[in-house]
Amino acid sequence: MIRERAYPVDPWHIRETRLDLDLLAQSESVFALSNGHIGIRGNLDEGEPHGLPGSYLNSFYELRPLPHAEAGYGFPESGQTMVNVTNAKLMRLLVDDEPFDVRYGELRSHERCLDLRAGTLERVVEWVSPSGQGIRVRTVRLVSFTQRAVVAFLYEVEPLDASTRLILQSELVANEQLPPMSKDPRVAAVLDRPLQAEEMLEQPTGGILVHRTKASDLRMAAAMEHLVETPGRHAITTEGHPDWLRTTVACRLEPGQKLRVVKLAAYGWSSMRSLPALRDQVGAALASARLDGWEGLVQQQKDYLDAFWDHSDVKVEGDSEVQQAVRFGLFHTLQAGARAEQRPIGSKGLTGPGYDGHTFWDAETFVLPALTYTQPSAAADVLRWRHSTLDLARERAQTLGLQGAAFPWRTIRGQECSGYWPAGTAGFHIAADIADAVRRYVQATGDYDFEREVGLELLVETARLWRSLGHHDRHGRFHIDGVTGPDEYTAVVNDNIYTNLMAQQNLMTAVEACKRHPDLARRFGVDDEETASWRDAAAAVHIPYDKEIGVHQQCEGFTRLQEWDFENTPPEGYPLLLNYPYFDLYRKQVVKQADLVMAMYIRGDAFTPEEKARNFAYYDARTVRDSSLSACIQAVLAAETGHLELAHDYLGEAALMDLHDLHQNARDGVHVASLAGTWISLVAGLGGMRDFNGQLSFAPRLPSRINNLEFSLLWRGLRLRVSVTSDEVTYSLRNGGGQARLTLLHHGKELEVTQVRPVTMPIPAAVPAGPAPAQPHGRAPVRRALH
Repeated sequence: MIRERAYPVDPWHIRETRLDLDLLAQSESVFALSNGHIGIRGNLDEGEPHGLPGSYLNSFYELRPLPHAEAGYGFPESGQTMVNVTNAKLMRLLVDDEPFDVRYGELRSHERCLDLRAGTLERVVEWVSPSGQGIRVRTVRLVSFTQRAVVAFLYEVEPLDASTRLILQSELVANEQLPPMSKDPRVAAVLDRPLQAEEMLEQPTGGILVHRTKASDLRMAAAMEHLVETPGRHAITTEGHPDWLRTTVACRLEPGQKLRVVKLAAYGWSSMRSLPALRDQVGAALASARLDGWEGLVQQQKDYLDAFWDHSDVKVEGDSEVQQAVRFGLFHTLQAGARAEQRPIGSKGLTGPGYDGHTFWDAETFVLPALTYTQPSAAADVLRWRHSTLDLARERAQTLGLQGAAFPWRTIRGQECSGYWPAGTAGFHIAADIADAVRRYVQATGDYDFEREVGLELLVETARLWRSLGHHDRHGRFHIDGVTGPDEYTAVVNDNIYTNLMAQQNLMTAVEACKRHPDLARRFGVDDEETASWRDAAAAVHIPYDKEIGVHQQCEGFTRLQEWDFENTPPEGYPLLLNYPYFDLYRKQVVKQADLVMAMYIRGDAFTPEEKARNFAYYDARTVRDSSLSACIQAVLAAETGHLELAHDYLGEAALMDLHDLHQNARDGVHVASLAGTWISLVAGLGGMRDFNGQLSFAPRLPSRINNLEFSLLWRGLRLRVSVTSDEVTYSLRNGGGQARLTLLHHGKELEVTQVRPVTMPIPAAVPAGPAPAQPHGRAPVRRALH
């Protein structure tokens, strides 16, 4: 279906065994390192050649014009774009008087390795200069999980053939030249040299640069320091300019001798702190890194990841590609949120500039579920960030003539940044997605202090939005009209089922939370009449259903729309949004991504098994998966409806989205939601995990090629391990002591698990599934069973 970009299969590493200059940008995304606060793309250490340079700080952005073909009331006038901040990666090497550049001379070998257990990117190169001097270079880099502001680099060089003069130039560079990012000259002007120099400080082995953005008025500081080891005499000098600092190390080495340089870098930014305070902050971060040294930072990184993998690892036996990919996905999901600390998680994390660095609804719906059950503190921090933007969401609701809070479709700081209102303003379901993330987090952790501090107010204000957005008709049914659901090929519709069911859950979750915290609810102005109106609306939500063909309608009237002509849509016609007018997409039965199918996963309690089977078959035949968010959800419903081989196929597509560059846009950053969706595909799909009404349940079944599946998750402070084979499953607790008990459902049967008594249960025979669902012509996923 789509060209693959393969890395050798390895359960714990992503290896690049040769350098392909045509795929530099894609590999820079795959090899990006981040901790949720700092992100650096996997550019070559020497800076050139590159696909797309990039260093990012979470929520550090610049304002830019948001052009509209025609102005309209309520249209946002300004956008936000993540800034490429000061680059600390650059380490330029001269061998005698020739720059080390892989495009010249002879590149004997070049290998890079992302170690998912060590949290490091290592590179080993052998190169012969045009004049015949051979060298070996080994570099290692990390973005520290334990020291939030710190990035560290190791650069080692040794000559192979003869005595060699080596000059290593290590730099901090602001406003580096980038490929054009926008065709709009107004936007390009804003993004060209977005950082204004405020201070430059040189020191013998490093220095500090302080800059400020022109329009958003954010200040950042970057600092570097070098620890040099080399036999014999060497010289170190530093020189500076407002936009760059360069520390130069010069030495002469004999074959077998090594130059070893450890570069420590620190970043900080603020919208409020003074220049001296920010300068001192990065100086202190460097001092902390210097105290631990390279070996200490490496060990801390490994210890952090050992703890993470101990309670988060997913083991897949029978499909080695998926095994590698799910760990790669969990690693990038962790990188996106681990130290975000009350900042958003963008759709690309901090791995690239795609979508301007914006966060969308997919953070709450795809990324936070994986984090809630593996790294719950990170999930809570994202929701705390949402809560910090509540006043802006209230203002947006007022602008739109609504009550409560209307959260932005895409944003960095909290203001709406979508200039396309059918997908943006009309995509109100994001409010219910946020409420669902609150519900899931509180339910999974039992953290009712969080519910009081953050959750209740989010639930109340989103419930108020739905009550004002919807209306009762003359028959008493509650409708939510003029909205866009997850499927952006069917926009501005009435009674989108996903939106209606999620709003229904939002309303009832708010009612229940107000019961738990009546004093706080009163403080927010909630009275009995208001909660009664929420209950009434939830009970009367309209769910469109086509009785004639026996399926639910994605939205009112969907099944009467004209069918899309898939047979005559050429492969190069996808993605459809780039090749066909939206008005044509909007008026036909073609689905960009799982919509009603997603409702059957998140709100599966609202459908019978028979309805799920019929709905899935109907919509799978109309879903083209032009979004990376689709395959993982289709995997879940394929598994639930008994189509296990198809579930495996969709799982493979979600898992390999970036490693194989399936959508051919990995150059802009990895698809964090699809990577987190790999976890969902395995745990909720093949593992059958659900958490309806606070009850944890599992209904695992494996496809033919996967022999064993094992995963762990956190539930109310307990570590539950689920080990699945083709005919049985074992549930065990790994902590909590002998008194800890967990009641769960296994294929509908209640059982109790304790730390001293794991429970093994047979997997019941499956109800025979109907005929395998068909997909649109040419859009079937790649068959995993054939690999």
